[in-house]
Amino acid sequence: MTTSDTPTITAETAGTWRLGDRPVNRIGFGAMRLTANGDGGPSDRDRAISVLRRAVELGVNHIDTAAFYFSPLRSANELINRALAPYPDDLVIVTKVGPGKDPSGQWLPMARPEQLRGQVEENLRQLGRDHLDVVNLRVYGPEPLAEHFGALAELRDAGLIRHLGVSAVVPQQLAEAQTIAPVVCVQNSYGLGYGQRNDQLLRDCAAQGIAFVPFFSLATRGREAGASGVEHDEVRAVAREHGVTPAQVRLAWTLHRALNVLAIPGTGNPDHLTENVAAGELRLTADDLARLEAVHQGG
Repeated sequence: MTTSDTPTITAETAGTWRLGDRPVNRIGFGAMRLTANGDGGPSDRDRAISVLRRAVELGVNHIDTAAFYFSPLRSANELINRALAPYPDDLVIVTKVGPGKDPSGQWLPMARPEQLRGQVEENLRQLGRDHLDVVNLRVYGPEPLAEHFGALAELRDAGLIRHLGVSAVVPQQLAEAQTIAPVVCVQNSYGLGYGQRNDQLLRDCAAQGIAFVPFFSLATRGREAGASGVEHDEVRAVAREHGVTPAQVRLAWTLHRALNVLAIPGTGNPDHLTENVAAGELRLTADDLARLEAVHQGG
């Protein structure tokens, strides 16, 4: 039981959007950072499992993962399986295919269309599922994606995949994919002061009812290495005024961009998880948003 001075933290305060026919809370969870510590060493297995279980307890029902999220001794998909199976009925697990890694962790060339079935089946095996809720085709560069997306559409028709999305695309690639099969989400790198080229794509997705799912929204230019710790003075000022962290301001700004934006911050730290979920209830003022827009456009 809670009281007025001990508010419940829940992902539901961020509101909801739909991934195809599946409603999800707009604060989700990215699994990439579960597999390794900041120094590159393997993460603590029990801690990673507890973070996943805590995320679901806090109302997170959208988890982003991939079979190529692994490090020595750890696989994100298998951690998710161990922590959450049998899966809650409302949980939507989104994975991606296209890239791959060899056993040493080195990136492989983009999979050929005929290799995508093997990647889908590997995700199914690791997650312990008979179908995948959403599969994003992650692309390299602006080349045509019709053959690859068509291969995934065939797997959807075969019942292995429920919905399809695209990742790291430009507008022409989204349009190309839509001539083949419905697209329920676009997952591109985007954040405050980062990925401004995606501003219009985000708005286009909103107009079409497509979820826009930014990755690296906290790490920005740090990408896989994580946030650098260097923060813009204006972001720090807004955070102080609201009594929150700069990371929470960044997440709240992301959610304020449009109702179709779904955030997927990742962490292996239970305290950071709670802060990320709590960011969903932060309501920025018009003045805050104007100040942060200047940061975004100046980034």
